[in-house]
Amino acid sequence: MAQQKLILIVDDDYELSDGIRAVLESQGHKVFQARDGQQGKTMVYNHRPDLVILDMMMQRMGGYPVLEHFKGKTDAPPFIMITANEGSRHKAYAEFLGVVDYLRKPFAMERLLEAVDKGLKQSEAKQGEATQPADDKQ
Repeated sequence: MAQQKLILIVDDDYELSDGIRAVLESQGHKVFQARDGQQGKTMVYNHRPDLVILDMMMQRMGGYPVLEHFKGKTDAPPFIMITANEGSRHKAYAEFLGVVDYLRKPFAMERLLEAVDKGLKQSEAKQGEATQPADDKQ
């Protein structure tokens, strides 16, 4: 397995969040959790995760304000949004805000792992660009 990646799960559903954590840790990732968007934003700044899995609807702050906050920030990690919401407008807005993937609950863990791989590849590409000398970027 490649280098261990740091993944943040922001979700107030303890059972789902703990299940996702167990699956990701079994894949060799280091996982930590936040229970609302406010705590999640703070943890993004404090821990600099390679990827964030973000629920849309939570008590203190949902996923959209988090995505709005990080939109356009060059140092922001990739985000995967998970939700029980069926609305296509919600998906379109999440995509506008830059999510790597949008998963409707319930989802298969295999589908989540595909989204995680996609997000981590995006994160690695972004980190590669950041470490490349300026004259090599063209």
